[in-house]
Amino acid sequence: MRTPAEVPGTDRHMPGRGRRTLIVTASMGAGHDTVAAELARRATASGHEPHVVDLLELLPYGLGTGLRRCYRASVRHFPWAYAGVYGAFLRTGTGPRPSGVPLARLAAGRLTALVDRLDIDVVVSVFHLAAQLTGHLRQRGGLRVPSAVFLIDFAVHRQWLHPGNDRYLCLTDRAASEVRRALGTPVVTTGPVVSPAFLDPAPGAARWRERFTGLAPGRPAVLLSAGAWGAASRPVGTARLLAGAGYLPVVLCGRNERLLARLDGVPSVLALDWVEDMPGLLAACHALVDNAAGQTAVQALASSLPVVGHRPLPGHGAEGVRRMAELGLSEYAGDGRALLTALGRLPAGGRERAERAARGHALFRHDPMEYVAGL
Repeated sequence: MRTPAEVPGTDRHMPGRGRRTLIVTASMGAGHDTVAAELARRATASGHEPHVVDLLELLPYGLGTGLRRCYRASVRHFPWAYAGVYGAFLRTGTGPRPSGVPLARLAAGRLTALVDRLDIDVVVSVFHLAAQLTGHLRQRGGLRVPSAVFLIDFAVHRQWLHPGNDRYLCLTDRAASEVRRALGTPVVTTGPVVSPAFLDPAPGAARWRERFTGLAPGRPAVLLSAGAWGAASRPVGTARLLAGAGYLPVVLCGRNERLLARLDGVPSVLALDWVEDMPGLLAACHALVDNAAGQTAVQALASSLPVVGHRPLPGHGAEGVRRMAELGLSEYAGDGRALLTALGRLPAGGRERAERAARGHALFRHDPMEYVAGL
Protein backbone atom coordinates (compact mmCIF):
# COMPACT_ATOMS: atom_id res chain seq x y z
CA MET A 1 0.00 0.00 0.00
CA ARG A 2 1.32 3.43 -0.90
CA THR A 3 0.94 6.30 1.53
CA PRO A 4 -0.24 9.71 0.23
CA ALA A 5 3.28 11.09 0.53
CA GLU A 6 4.57 8.35 -1.78
CA VAL A 7 2.04 9.06 -4.51
CA PRO A 8 2.95 11.93 -6.85
CA GLY A 9 0.71 14.94 -6.46
CA THR A 10 -0.98 13.93 -3.20
CA ASP A 11 1.04 15.94 -0.67
CA ARG A 12 -1.78 18.42 -0.16
CA HIS A 13 -2.17 18.99 3.55
CA MET A 14 -2.02 22.74 3.18
CA PRO A 15 -3.29 25.00 5.99
CA GLY A 16 -7.00 25.73 5.71
CA ARG A 17 -7.63 23.07 3.06
CA GLY A 18 -9.70 20.02 3.92
CA ARG A 19 -9.24 16.69 2.21
CA ARG A 20 -11.16 16.38 -1.04
CA THR A 21 -12.90 13.03 -1.02
CA LEU A 22 -14.64 11.41 -3.98
CA ILE A 23 -17.35 8.98 -2.84
CA VAL A 24 -18.38 6.54 -5.58
CA THR A 25 -21.89 5.17 -5.17
CA ALA A 26 -24.51 3.57 -7.44
CA SER A 27 -28.23 4.26 -7.74
CA MET A 28 -29.19 0.61 -7.25
CA GLY A 29 -32.13 1.19 -4.93
CA ALA A 30 -31.40 3.72 -2.20
CA GLY A 31 -28.98 1.96 0.16
CA HIS A 32 -25.69 2.87 -1.51
CA ASP A 33 -26.77 6.47 -2.01
CA THR A 34 -27.93 6.76 1.60
CA VAL A 35 -24.53 5.58 2.84
CA ALA A 36 -22.72 7.93 0.45
CA ALA A 37 -24.79 10.90 1.63
CA GLU A 38 -24.02 10.15 5.28
CA LEU A 39 -20.30 9.79 4.58
CA ALA A 40 -20.39 13.11 2.75
CA ARG A 41 -22.18 14.76 5.66
CA ARG A 42 -19.54 13.50 8.08
CA ALA A 43 -16.72 14.66 5.83
CA THR A 44 -18.24 18.13 5.63
CA ALA A 45 -18.73 18.26 9.40
CA SER A 46 -15.02 17.47 9.83
CA GLY A 47 -13.97 20.34 7.58
CA HIS A 48 -13.33 18.28 4.47
CA GLU A 49 -14.75 18.63 0.96
CA PRO A 50 -16.72 15.63 -0.27
CA HIS A 51 -17.92 14.94 -3.80
CA VAL A 52 -20.34 12.13 -4.63
CA VAL A 53 -20.59 10.46 -8.04
CA ASP A 54 -22.82 7.66 -9.33
CA LEU A 55 -20.71 4.98 -11.04
CA LEU A 56 -23.64 4.12 -13.29
CA GLU A 57 -23.49 7.64 -14.72
CA LEU A 58 -19.81 7.18 -15.54
CA LEU A 59 -20.47 4.09 -17.67
CA PRO A 60 -20.76 4.92 -21.38
CA TYR A 61 -23.43 4.03 -23.96
CA GLY A 62 -26.26 4.05 -21.41
CA LEU A 63 -24.91 0.89 -19.81
CA GLY A 64 -25.51 2.22 -16.31
CA THR A 65 -29.19 2.85 -16.98
CA GLY A 66 -29.54 -0.58 -18.56
CA LEU A 67 -27.81 -2.27 -15.66
CA ARG A 68 -30.08 -0.57 -13.13
CA ARG A 69 -33.24 -1.45 -15.08
CA CYS A 70 -32.22 -5.09 -15.47
CA TYR A 71 -31.41 -5.43 -11.77
CA ARG A 72 -34.65 -3.76 -10.71
CA ALA A 73 -36.73 -5.94 -13.03
CA SER A 74 -35.02 -9.12 -11.87
CA VAL A 75 -35.43 -8.52 -8.14
CA ARG A 76 -39.03 -7.42 -8.61
CA HIS A 77 -40.27 -9.95 -11.15
CA PHE A 78 -37.62 -12.61 -11.90
CA PRO A 79 -35.75 -13.32 -8.66
CA TRP A 80 -34.59 -16.67 -10.05
CA ALA A 81 -32.68 -14.77 -12.75
CA TYR A 82 -30.84 -12.64 -10.21
CA ALA A 83 -30.08 -15.75 -8.16
CA GLY A 84 -28.35 -17.16 -11.25
CA VAL A 85 -26.35 -13.99 -11.82
CA TYR A 86 -25.33 -13.93 -8.17
CA GLY A 87 -24.22 -17.55 -8.25
CA ALA A 88 -22.14 -17.00 -11.39
CA PHE A 89 -20.57 -13.63 -10.67
CA LEU A 90 -20.76 -12.79 -6.99
CA ARG A 91 -20.91 -15.83 -4.74
CA THR A 92 -17.62 -16.70 -3.06
CA GLY A 93 -16.08 -20.10 -3.59
CA THR A 94 -13.38 -22.03 -5.38
CA GLY A 95 -12.88 -22.22 -9.11
CA PRO A 96 -12.72 -19.53 -11.79
CA ARG A 97 -15.50 -16.95 -11.86
CA PRO A 98 -16.20 -14.04 -14.21
CA SER A 99 -14.73 -10.74 -13.03
CA GLY A 100 -16.48 -7.39 -12.74
CA VAL A 101 -13.36 -5.54 -13.89
CA PRO A 102 -14.14 -5.52 -17.65
CA LEU A 103 -17.47 -3.76 -17.08
CA ALA A 104 -16.10 -1.44 -14.42
CA ARG A 105 -13.12 -0.47 -16.62
CA LEU A 106 -15.50 1.22 -19.06
CA ALA A 107 -15.89 3.99 -16.46
CA ALA A 108 -12.13 4.35 -15.87
CA GLY A 109 -11.50 7.35 -18.12
CA ARG A 110 -14.35 9.39 -16.71
CA LEU A 111 -13.43 8.51 -13.13
CA THR A 112 -9.77 9.46 -13.45
CA ALA A 113 -10.70 12.66 -15.30
CA LEU A 114 -13.03 13.55 -12.43
CA VAL A 115 -10.31 12.86 -9.87
CA ASP A 116 -7.96 15.19 -11.74
CA ARG A 117 -10.52 17.94 -12.35
CA LEU A 118 -11.66 18.05 -8.72
CA ASP A 119 -8.12 17.65 -7.39
CA ILE A 120 -9.25 14.68 -5.29
CA ASP A 121 -7.12 13.38 -2.39
CA VAL A 122 -8.80 10.02 -1.76
CA VAL A 123 -11.54 7.89 -3.35
CA VAL A 124 -14.07 5.90 -1.31
CA SER A 125 -16.19 3.20 -2.96
CA VAL A 126 -19.52 2.12 -1.47
CA PHE A 127 -20.52 -0.11 -4.40
CA HIS A 128 -18.85 -3.35 -5.43
CA LEU A 129 -18.22 -2.46 -9.08
CA ALA A 130 -16.62 0.78 -7.94
CA ALA A 131 -14.32 -1.28 -5.70
CA GLN A 132 -13.36 -3.38 -8.72
CA LEU A 133 -12.59 -0.26 -10.74
CA THR A 134 -10.52 1.57 -8.12
CA GLY A 135 -8.61 -1.60 -7.24
CA HIS A 136 -7.83 -2.24 -10.90
CA LEU A 137 -6.66 1.34 -11.46
CA ARG A 138 -4.55 1.46 -8.28
CA GLN A 139 -2.91 -1.86 -9.12
CA ARG A 140 -1.91 -0.57 -12.55
CA GLY A 141 -0.99 2.98 -11.59
CA GLY A 142 -4.00 4.54 -13.27
CA LEU A 143 -5.33 6.15 -10.08
CA ARG A 144 -2.81 8.43 -8.40
CA VAL A 145 -4.63 8.82 -5.07
CA PRO A 146 -5.43 6.17 -2.41
CA SER A 147 -8.67 4.22 -2.59
CA ALA A 148 -10.72 2.93 0.33
CA VAL A 149 -13.70 0.55 0.11
CA PHE A 150 -16.57 0.80 2.59
CA LEU A 151 -18.06 -2.68 2.33
CA ILE A 152 -21.65 -2.05 3.33
CA ASP A 153 -22.91 -5.68 3.22
CA PHE A 154 -22.98 -8.09 6.16
CA ALA A 155 -22.11 -10.98 3.83
CA VAL A 156 -18.98 -10.43 1.73
CA HIS A 157 -19.30 -11.41 -1.94
CA ARG A 158 -16.34 -11.68 -4.29
CA GLN A 159 -17.07 -8.59 -6.41
CA TRP A 160 -16.27 -6.38 -3.42
CA LEU A 161 -12.75 -7.80 -3.31
CA HIS A 162 -9.78 -6.42 -5.22
CA PRO A 163 -6.19 -6.43 -3.90
CA GLY A 164 -5.37 -3.08 -5.49
CA ASN A 165 -7.42 -1.08 -3.01
CA ASP A 166 -5.50 0.53 -0.14
CA ARG A 167 -7.91 -0.13 2.75
CA TYR A 168 -11.20 -1.87 3.46
CA LEU A 169 -13.74 -0.73 6.05
CA CYS A 170 -16.22 -3.40 7.18
CA LEU A 171 -19.41 -3.68 9.23
CA THR A 172 -18.33 -6.65 11.37
CA ASP A 173 -15.23 -8.46 12.54
CA ARG A 174 -16.32 -11.53 10.59
CA ALA A 175 -16.52 -9.56 7.34
CA ALA A 176 -13.15 -7.94 8.08
CA SER A 177 -11.60 -11.38 8.67
CA GLU A 178 -12.91 -12.63 5.33
CA VAL A 179 -11.49 -9.62 3.49
CA ARG A 180 -8.14 -9.92 5.25
CA ARG A 181 -7.93 -13.63 4.46
CA ALA A 182 -8.85 -13.13 0.81
CA LEU A 183 -6.68 -10.09 0.05
CA GLY A 184 -4.16 -9.42 2.79
CA THR A 185 -5.18 -5.77 2.51
CA PRO A 186 -5.38 -3.50 5.60
CA VAL A 187 -8.90 -3.80 7.05
CA VAL A 188 -10.73 -1.94 9.82
CA THR A 189 -14.03 -2.90 11.45
CA THR A 190 -15.90 0.38 11.74
CA GLY A 191 -19.51 -0.80 11.83
CA PRO A 192 -22.26 0.74 9.71
CA VAL A 193 -23.13 4.40 9.28
CA VAL A 194 -26.52 6.02 9.77
CA SER A 195 -27.73 9.54 10.28
CA PRO A 196 -27.53 10.64 13.95
CA ALA A 197 -31.32 10.93 13.86
CA PHE A 198 -31.58 7.13 14.12
CA LEU A 199 -29.44 6.99 17.25
CA ASP A 200 -31.15 9.90 19.01
CA PRO A 201 -34.70 10.02 20.43
CA ALA A 202 -37.13 10.39 17.51
CA PRO A 203 -39.65 13.22 17.98
CA GLY A 204 -41.79 11.89 15.12
CA ALA A 205 -42.48 8.58 16.87
CA ALA A 206 -45.44 10.02 18.79
CA ARG A 207 -47.19 11.04 15.58
CA TRP A 208 -46.72 7.60 14.10
CA ARG A 209 -48.07 5.93 17.26
CA GLU A 210 -51.16 8.15 17.15
CA ARG A 211 -51.73 7.14 13.54
CA PHE A 212 -51.35 3.45 14.36
CA THR A 213 -53.73 3.70 17.31
CA GLY A 214 -56.30 5.45 15.16
CA LEU A 215 -56.15 2.69 12.57
CA ALA A 216 -55.88 -0.37 14.83
CA PRO A 217 -56.10 0.24 18.58
CA GLY A 218 -54.12 -2.24 20.64
CA ARG A 219 -52.33 -3.81 17.66
CA PRO A 220 -48.51 -3.58 17.71
CA ALA A 221 -47.21 -2.17 14.43
CA VAL A 222 -44.85 -4.50 12.56
CA LEU A 223 -42.91 -2.90 9.74
CA LEU A 224 -42.35 -4.85 6.51
CA SER A 225 -39.58 -3.48 4.31
CA ALA A 226 -39.56 -4.00 0.54
CA GLY A 227 -36.71 -1.58 -0.14
CA ALA A 228 -36.67 1.49 -2.33
CA TRP A 229 -37.95 -0.50 -5.32
CA GLY A 230 -40.70 -2.33 -3.44
CA ALA A 231 -39.20 -5.76 -4.13
CA ALA A 232 -40.59 -8.47 -1.87
CA SER A 233 -41.71 -12.09 -1.96
CA ARG A 234 -45.43 -12.55 -1.22
CA PRO A 235 -45.82 -9.30 0.75
CA VAL A 236 -49.62 -9.50 0.66
CA GLY A 237 -49.59 -12.98 2.19
CA THR A 238 -47.17 -11.92 4.92
CA ALA A 239 -49.25 -8.82 5.70
CA ARG A 240 -52.43 -10.91 5.99
CA LEU A 241 -50.66 -13.40 8.25
CA LEU A 242 -49.58 -10.61 10.59
CA ALA A 243 -53.00 -8.96 10.59
CA GLY A 244 -54.64 -12.28 11.41
CA ALA A 245 -52.26 -12.70 14.36
CA GLY A 246 -53.25 -9.37 15.90
CA TYR A 247 -50.55 -7.08 14.50
CA LEU A 248 -50.85 -3.97 12.37
CA PRO A 249 -48.71 -4.67 9.27
CA VAL A 250 -47.07 -1.46 8.02
CA VAL A 251 -45.60 -2.11 4.59
CA LEU A 252 -42.90 0.08 3.07
CA CYS A 253 -43.60 -0.06 -0.67
CA GLY A 254 -40.85 2.35 -1.71
CA ARG A 255 -41.32 3.57 -5.28
CA ASN A 256 -43.43 0.58 -6.31
CA GLU A 257 -46.86 2.05 -7.08
CA ARG A 258 -48.30 -1.32 -8.10
CA LEU A 259 -47.41 -2.86 -4.75
CA LEU A 260 -48.88 0.15 -2.96
CA ALA A 261 -52.15 -0.23 -4.89
CA ARG A 262 -52.31 -3.98 -4.17
CA LEU A 263 -51.86 -3.49 -0.45
CA ASP A 264 -54.21 -0.53 -0.20
CA GLY A 265 -57.09 -2.93 -0.67
CA VAL A 266 -56.03 -5.40 2.03
CA PRO A 267 -57.98 -4.97 5.29
CA SER A 268 -56.10 -4.05 8.48
CA VAL A 269 -52.90 -3.19 6.56
CA LEU A 270 -51.19 0.20 6.32
CA ALA A 271 -49.31 0.56 3.02
CA LEU A 272 -46.83 3.43 2.72
CA ASP A 273 -44.95 4.81 -0.25
CA TRP A 274 -41.71 6.77 0.23
CA VAL A 275 -41.27 7.75 3.90
CA GLU A 276 -39.17 10.75 4.91
CA ASP A 277 -39.44 10.30 8.69
CA MET A 278 -37.85 6.88 8.98
CA PRO A 279 -36.38 7.53 12.46
CA GLY A 280 -39.85 8.26 13.84
CA LEU A 281 -41.44 5.31 12.05
CA LEU A 282 -38.84 2.82 13.27
CA ALA A 283 -39.07 4.10 16.83
CA ALA A 284 -42.85 3.62 16.82
CA CYS A 285 -42.90 0.00 15.62
CA HIS A 286 -42.74 -3.32 17.44
CA ALA A 287 -40.30 -4.97 15.01
CA LEU A 288 -38.97 -4.90 11.45
CA VAL A 289 -39.55 -7.83 9.10
CA ASP A 290 -36.61 -7.54 6.72
CA ASN A 291 -35.75 -9.24 3.43
CA ALA A 292 -32.40 -7.76 2.40
CA ALA A 293 -30.10 -6.96 5.37
CA GLY A 294 -29.65 -3.55 3.81
CA GLN A 295 -29.79 -0.01 5.05
CA THR A 296 -33.30 -0.27 6.54
CA ALA A 297 -32.10 -3.15 8.73
CA VAL A 298 -29.06 -1.11 9.80
CA GLN A 299 -31.28 1.85 10.65
CA ALA A 300 -33.50 -0.46 12.71
CA LEU A 301 -30.47 -1.68 14.70
CA ALA A 302 -29.50 1.92 15.39
CA SER A 303 -33.08 2.64 16.52
CA SER A 304 -33.14 -0.37 18.92
CA LEU A 305 -35.85 -1.98 16.79
CA PRO A 306 -35.63 -5.81 16.64
CA VAL A 307 -35.13 -7.29 13.17
CA VAL A 308 -36.60 -10.56 11.93
CA GLY A 309 -35.45 -11.87 8.55
CA HIS A 310 -38.20 -13.45 6.46
CA ARG A 311 -38.57 -14.36 2.77
CA PRO A 312 -35.24 -12.75 1.81
CA LEU A 313 -34.43 -11.60 -1.69
CA PRO A 314 -32.17 -14.05 -3.54
CA GLY A 315 -28.43 -13.66 -3.71
CA HIS A 316 -26.80 -11.14 -1.43
CA GLY A 317 -30.15 -10.44 0.29
CA ALA A 318 -30.53 -14.03 1.46
CA GLU A 319 -26.87 -14.32 2.47
CA GLY A 320 -26.99 -11.02 4.36
CA VAL A 321 -30.20 -11.92 6.21
CA ARG A 322 -28.73 -15.24 7.34
CA ARG A 323 -25.42 -13.65 8.31
CA MET A 324 -27.20 -11.09 10.51
CA ALA A 325 -28.99 -13.93 12.27
CA GLU A 326 -25.73 -15.89 12.74
CA LEU A 327 -24.20 -12.83 14.39
CA GLY A 328 -27.11 -12.53 16.82
CA LEU A 329 -28.21 -9.21 15.32
CA SER A 330 -31.55 -10.56 14.15
CA GLU A 331 -33.58 -13.75 13.97
CA TYR A 332 -34.28 -15.65 10.78
CA ALA A 333 -37.83 -16.96 10.32
CA GLY A 334 -38.05 -19.58 7.60
CA ASP A 335 -41.86 -19.73 7.43
CA GLY A 336 -44.97 -17.98 8.68
CA ARG A 337 -45.19 -19.91 11.93
CA ALA A 338 -41.56 -19.12 12.72
CA LEU A 339 -42.20 -15.45 11.97
CA LEU A 340 -45.07 -15.24 14.44
CA THR A 341 -43.04 -17.14 17.06
CA ALA A 342 -40.10 -14.74 16.62
CA LEU A 343 -42.33 -11.68 16.97
CA GLY A 344 -43.97 -13.16 20.06
CA ARG A 345 -40.59 -13.34 21.81
CA LEU A 346 -40.13 -9.58 21.59
CA PRO A 347 -42.49 -7.95 24.09
CA ALA A 348 -41.77 -4.38 25.14
CA GLY A 349 -39.43 -4.41 28.12
CA GLY A 350 -38.51 -8.04 27.56
CA ARG A 351 -35.01 -9.41 28.09
CA GLU A 352 -34.48 -10.73 24.56
CA ARG A 353 -35.54 -7.39 23.08
CA ALA A 354 -33.09 -5.54 25.32
CA GLU A 355 -30.22 -7.92 24.53
CA ARG A 356 -30.88 -7.64 20.80
CA ALA A 357 -30.86 -3.84 21.05
CA ALA A 358 -27.55 -3.89 22.91
CA ARG A 359 -25.92 -6.09 20.28
CA GLY A 360 -27.21 -3.81 17.56
CA HIS A 361 -25.85 -0.67 19.18
CA ALA A 362 -22.47 -2.31 19.78
CA LEU A 363 -22.11 -2.64 16.01
CA PHE A 364 -21.61 1.12 15.60
CA ARG A 365 -17.95 1.45 16.56
CA HIS A 366 -16.13 4.09 14.53
CA ASP A 367 -16.63 6.76 11.92
CA PRO A 368 -15.30 5.29 8.65
CA MET A 369 -14.27 8.75 7.47
CA GLU A 370 -11.65 8.92 10.24
CA TYR A 371 -9.87 6.01 8.56
CA VAL A 372 -10.33 7.53 5.12
CA ALA A 373 -8.74 10.77 6.27
CA GLY A 374 -5.65 8.82 7.37
CA LEU A 375 -4.90 7.48 3.88
